[in-house]
Amino acid sequence: MVDLDSEVPPLPPRYRFRDLLLGDQGWQSDDRVQVEFYMNENTFKERLKLFFIKNQRSSLRIRLFNFSLKLLSCFLYIVRVLLDDPTQGLGWSPIIWVNRSLPLWGLQVSVALISLFETLLLSYLSYKGNIWEQILRIPFLLEIINAVPFIITIFWPVLRNLFIPVFLNCWLAKHALENMINDLHRAIQRTQSAMFNQVLILISTLLCLIFTCICGIQHLERAGNRLTLFDSLYFCIVTFSTVGFGDVTPKIWPSKLLVVIMICVALVVLPIQFEQLAYLWMERQKSGGNYSRHRAQTEKHVVLCVSSLKIDLLMDFLNEFYAHPRLQDYYVVILCPTEMDAQVRRVLQIPMWSQRVIYLQGSALKDQDLLRAKMDDAEACFILSSRCEVDRTAADHQTILRAWAVKDFAPNCPLYVQILKPENKFHIKFADHVVCEEEFKYAMLALNCICPATSTLITLLVHTSRGQESQQSSEQWQKMYGRCSGNEVYHINLEESTFFAEYEGKSFTYASFHAHKKFGVCLIGVRKEDNKNILLNPGPRYIMSSTDICFYINITKEENSAFKKQEKHRKKHESKLSYHGASRLPVHSIIASMGTVAIDLQDTGCRTSSGPTLALPSEGGKEGRRPSIAPVLEVADSSSLQTCDLLSDQSEDETTPSDDEVSAGLEYAKGYPPYSPYIGSSPTFCHLLHEKVPFCCLRLDKGCQHNYYEDAKAYGFKNKLIIVAAETAGNGLYNFIVPLRAYYRPKKELNPIVLLLDNPLDDLLRCGVTFAANMVVVDKESTMSAEEDYMADAKTIVNVQTLFRLFSSLSIITELTHPANMRFMQFRAKDCYSLALSKLEKKEREKGSNLAFMFRLPFAAGRVFSISMLDTLLYQSFVKDYMISITRLLLGLDTTPGSGFLCSMKITEEDLWIRTYARLYQKLCSSTGDIPIGVYRTESQKLTTSESQISISVEEWEDTKDIKEQISYRNNHRNSTSSDQSDHPLLRRKSMQWARRLSRRVPRHSGKTAEKINQQRMNLYRRSERQELAELVKNRMKHLGLSPAGYDAMNDHQNTLSYILINPSPDTRLELNDIVYLIRPDPLAYVPNTAPSRKDSFCNTVGQDTREETQL
Repeated sequence: MVDLDSEVPPLPPRYRFRDLLLGDQGWQSDDRVQVEFYMNENTFKERLKLFFIKNQRSSLRIRLFNFSLKLLSCFLYIVRVLLDDPTQGLGWSPIIWVNRSLPLWGLQVSVALISLFETLLLSYLSYKGNIWEQILRIPFLLEIINAVPFIITIFWPVLRNLFIPVFLNCWLAKHALENMINDLHRAIQRTQSAMFNQVLILISTLLCLIFTCICGIQHLERAGNRLTLFDSLYFCIVTFSTVGFGDVTPKIWPSKLLVVIMICVALVVLPIQFEQLAYLWMERQKSGGNYSRHRAQTEKHVVLCVSSLKIDLLMDFLNEFYAHPRLQDYYVVILCPTEMDAQVRRVLQIPMWSQRVIYLQGSALKDQDLLRAKMDDAEACFILSSRCEVDRTAADHQTILRAWAVKDFAPNCPLYVQILKPENKFHIKFADHVVCEEEFKYAMLALNCICPATSTLITLLVHTSRGQESQQSSEQWQKMYGRCSGNEVYHINLEESTFFAEYEGKSFTYASFHAHKKFGVCLIGVRKEDNKNILLNPGPRYIMSSTDICFYINITKEENSAFKKQEKHRKKHESKLSYHGASRLPVHSIIASMGTVAIDLQDTGCRTSSGPTLALPSEGGKEGRRPSIAPVLEVADSSSLQTCDLLSDQSEDETTPSDDEVSAGLEYAKGYPPYSPYIGSSPTFCHLLHEKVPFCCLRLDKGCQHNYYEDAKAYGFKNKLIIVAAETAGNGLYNFIVPLRAYYRPKKELNPIVLLLDNPLDDLLRCGVTFAANMVVVDKESTMSAEEDYMADAKTIVNVQTLFRLFSSLSIITELTHPANMRFMQFRAKDCYSLALSKLEKKEREKGSNLAFMFRLPFAAGRVFSISMLDTLLYQSFVKDYMISITRLLLGLDTTPGSGFLCSMKITEEDLWIRTYARLYQKLCSSTGDIPIGVYRTESQKLTTSESQISISVEEWEDTKDIKEQISYRNNHRNSTSSDQSDHPLLRRKSMQWARRLSRRVPRHSGKTAEKINQQRMNLYRRSERQELAELVKNRMKHLGLSPAGYDAMNDHQNTLSYILINPSPDTRLELNDIVYLIRPDPLAYVPNTAPSRKDSFCNTVGQDTREETQL
């Protein structure tokens, strides 16, 4: 091998380290040459050019000095005219000769010399090889005309009184003013600067025309009427204004010719100036002008940055932003790169918005546009993504660049950013508040499968409303639903609160129950003063402190509430009730509702999922006595309150795996997912398999070497399926799976999840749609962009409608881009009740409601929602900075130690003994520590359905006629009935009657073949659309080798309506099949510090390992 060190030549002596330290004496004798750069700028001409032209500051001073000289020369001319005597001289001599005093002549000569020297110097410095171009310029010629004659008079004193048209210097002053303004705005290239320049040029041109005409007429009329300056001014104003009184007129032909010339010049020059001004005005209207610095420093404003501004987005933002009283004095500056469309322009011309909304056309990536919007003085900046883009990743990239640009320009401006894809969140981690659309969308879709209508619950909580929607309606459910929709989340300090101040030192559940009982408010969470994390229902062991921030649900915040005490009512009941217990609790903390006299302490142990929901207390006293409920203790007693430790398997089927689970190898462990699909996902404790399943086994429709199943039925799932129809398996799907596999869900309630990337009928049947619990349809990203905005949901709507017609009782949950398209979900053209709800929606919209769509049955039932509704979540965060955190905790996107989670329980017949919502509140607080926040209620609609869903046989028609008439009569009080005659066409009815009579007249002894043919013909004729669809599905199932047994039961569709009651009043009666939304305490917070079992230690080890793997 060649030695590399031997090939490297040694350094020369002057590059040795010793020479670098001690210096090299041979350096001076080196052959190096020192080079000086930019020698061309060291010449005298270049230095003068730098001072007079290139340097902005010095150039501006020179032009300001020149402008002052021209104005001084015009002023000296006026002084000369006022001191002159026009009566001296005869004929044309007053026009040629004037009287000029010696001091005045000296001043004019001095000004002329300075002006001429400056003009020659600037011409020399700007000379570029063409001398005639410099000489023939109009400013240079005017300077020669006005300055050279004065210099000549120095050498020929006889010409000292010669008339020189010094008033023409006004045009040179105008030229100097233009150059001065250009230097002033040379570095600020803005539209309003050009607008200011053009207005200044127009005004200066008009003044120069008038001044020239005044001075010219006055001087020429020295040989005529001998007009004064004021008379000449009067004549010019009357002439240029086209009034023309005629009392002052020129007498000699030179003055008349001057008037004609000036009028012609005005007719040519002024229209050109006005045209340029109008063009710049239109451009300024398009770009929106600017937000002045003075207004930015004296008034408060926020900036809204969007890619394209649509009318729906604008109105949602304005209605939600200005719904808060303290934001009424704020201004909204919209920064958008596109031109304002006609609809937005019309809205912004409304006086209510024109005074508070300013539209600027510009880009957030330009510092000039950010300066126009005064971003550095803004109270906040909202950056919204364009969800209608074909490439949503590209839309996120634009949002990220906007956020970076704003942060670079205004580091102290709070940022509120909306992002579409979860994998792009970490780029904008510096933002104060971030809402990721796909995270919230998939989390709400998942929770809709566990807790029905969670999307509706969240949407109503984040919208601002006073609960006045549909209060004039004749239907009770609309009144209750509309009134409860006004509930929102508010916050207050405990020691400053009337609601919660008396509960200092008490347990959280005690404070929550008694605040609801006394004031009707629902306390859902707290935040300690020294901690930024919000805890939802921290449980009965949490003791309230005076410095805690309380979060509660109510119609309005406490500051806007008035308190009226009912002394008589309270004293009446206090005199009847007493309690002598060891804890010495006050009476009002024990009694849950009026009429509860005796107190029975119940078993407060954690109930199993297989046991009854609410244990009925044992009757130890009188037989006819109403069951009573245990009191909510002020301080939790560990001996009487047993926490629900969901880490330990409590149900029998969980502790002892079944034979099917063992054979299938489905053994679960609790831990953190070992892999995170994107940066920034919150680790969630959930159910995991011990071993990773091979990828080939994940294909449901294809068998592999491990199993041979090709459809969902063959797997024999015990629980019903949850089918997700999506275009692609994106990273956001992680937020759909995790809530369905959360650790607090019992293992026996885990639903299999089937991802359907394409949804033809055969694939739907193979994946088990006939026995699915829920069908989740995700809006297709490829169809979100359309020429007509509202057509972006067309494909999704039609697909869902097809599923609804084929499988009428299937629970379909979907998400749309535009809220207005929710009216097409489960569309029935002849449904009178849907038409009535449509009219109600229009009335609410006319009243200015932000929740006009809330009465649509699919939305009220939680079957559909629009993610654009959650834009208000970002807007509300400006006033309520905790709303995003609370929403993420409710949806399970974030998990804070000690914070509870959202779940639900169903009211069965065994639970109806509880009677009212207040007693339910007490039962839950005293037993498991759960906090109820609302009720999901389903009622029988009892309405005749549309024609497409009715199948009536000929023989049964007469028997069902009376029943239908009774149902129609019974539903008149609901104002929602439709005529029986409209649901069944008269022609078909009479044809069936005729066929029935004809069939009865057929002879008994007819041929068997004829009877068979007639029977088939009648069966085909009697078949309705529903039967045709059913036969189609059954035939496809038989063709695929699937059993159609469960399809008939699936189509027993009953007309029902469902709605949500958020924080209902304590005296609300519970009904059968009500679903109560609960915030359950975190079971991990109360795990005793005992020796863990083998299984628990394994779970903890898995959790620690996976947590380390997911850390970045």
